Amino acid sequence: MVETIASPLTSRFNYQRLDLKRCVPAFLSSHKILFTFLWIAAFASVFLWQRNAVRGGFVAFWFGPVRPIPKLRPVAFNLTDFGAVGDGITLNTEAFERAVSAISKLARRGGGQLNVPRGKWLTAPFNLTSHMTLFLAEDAVILGIQDEKYWPLMPPLPSYGYGREHPGPRYGSLIHGQNLRDIVITGHNGTIDGQGQTWWKKYRQKLLNHTRGPLVQIMWSSDIVIMNITLRNSPFWTLHPYDCKNVTIRNVTILAPIFEAPNTDGIDPDSCEDMVIEDCYISVGDDAIAIKSGWDQYGIAYGRPSTNILIRNLVVRSMVRWQLRSTLAEFCISAGISIGSEMSGGVSSVTVENLLVWSSRRAVRIKTAPGRGAYVRNITYRNLTFDDVRVGIVIKTDYNEHPDEGYDPKAVPTLQDIRFSGIHGQGVRVPVRMHGSEEIPIRNVTFQDMSVGLTYKKKHIFQCAFVQGRVIGTIFPAPCENLDRYDEQGKLVKLSVSQNITDIDYDF
Repeated sequence: MVETIASPLTSRFNYQRLDLKRCVPAFLSSHKILFTFLWIAAFASVFLWQRNAVRGGFVAFWFGPVRPIPKLRPVAFNLTDFGAVGDGITLNTEAFERAVSAISKLARRGGGQLNVPRGKWLTAPFNLTSHMTLFLAEDAVILGIQDEKYWPLMPPLPSYGYGREHPGPRYGSLIHGQNLRDIVITGHNGTIDGQGQTWWKKYRQKLLNHTRGPLVQIMWSSDIVIMNITLRNSPFWTLHPYDCKNVTIRNVTILAPIFEAPNTDGIDPDSCEDMVIEDCYISVGDDAIAIKSGWDQYGIAYGRPSTNILIRNLVVRSMVRWQLRSTLAEFCISAGISIGSEMSGGVSSVTVENLLVWSSRRAVRIKTAPGRGAYVRNITYRNLTFDDVRVGIVIKTDYNEHPDEGYDPKAVPTLQDIRFSGIHGQGVRVPVRMHGSEEIPIRNVTFQDMSVGLTYKKKHIFQCAFVQGRVIGTIFPAPCENLDRYDEQGKLVKLSVSQNITDIDYDF
């Protein structure tokens, strides 16, 4: 048997290793709080950096504007607490007003929530207050009273200078708000119904002396969330945010008859900034969405653009062609997503993506005219699907509809930096109609990855006039001769013949 004797050097090394094993747990235990603190501080630094980057616009450039998260209110009321009766007959305007007044006194505590339970709650127009949540339960319906004498008159919008359908005052909206912060309208898909049938009939019969009112209009406000509700049968435009910032509209259904319901636009962002519209279904009697920013000289003077707007994941329908009952124009053709024609404060930095337009006369459209001034620029459309659409993409520069004779015909808008990619579909009669003019040319338009199934076999169904731009790669149908051709690697293949070639044909 051989006995191994450790040398003094080896023994000392073994003692040091044993001491280290004893010291490390002790060190870790004694410094556990310090390590925890440093880890939290590092995480918080990264979080703060990300938040500041978002606020500075870096992350927002990639992912869209940052949206506020709806707050839980410290106090909640039921509409019935204020004497409301949900029988569809009793007028509940005072109950709504008393509830809003009670919530207005809770601002320092974070506001309050008004729960609208199941039932049909008839009301005249009423106002919201800041730090308020209006919550509509499943099968809850807020009904707008049909008698216009209950609807207050308001001055024309300052960027329009005109009631829109008549000079002078306009009717207010059923649900209204001005100069507010932190507004939430939500629920379990409850409904706000404007009962617009009477309004539409009187409009067609020329029995109204003032412009009809929207269903929901919020003005000069910020931090607005509208989600998980249904809006239907608006007397006029359905949802109209006016000069607002930081607006989220999500999972909203908007409905009106596609015929005989004039001007019932779905959502009209008007001089708005930092806005997301997503996951919505819209089928109405005019444009599903129409981005605006004021009308001719009044919009130019008001000077508030619509900018930084993201529209995504929508299914829309707009099949209307109807005769206007005023002297402003002879007819109206609606579209799925429109920009204009009232865009005199400017429209920029708009993205429309993941959009299905079905059974519609126009899919996406930009419309303007001499007298509008301002600009439409930096507009991106991607991943669009057209199904049974008469005209897919429209840019129109002769939409000559003006509030009065005071507009300046020399105030011409600029149209530039407009991109289309991932455009597909079937049953389309005319895929593209871009109608620029010598005074309003269309500049820097790009098409890439386009393949649209056609129902019409004539040539020149990709129509252009006074258009400058490019096609990247191969698209179908063949583009007009106004556009330069590039291959997929960005190498120039063929220059345009002439940017001023005109092959617009409105006969088909």
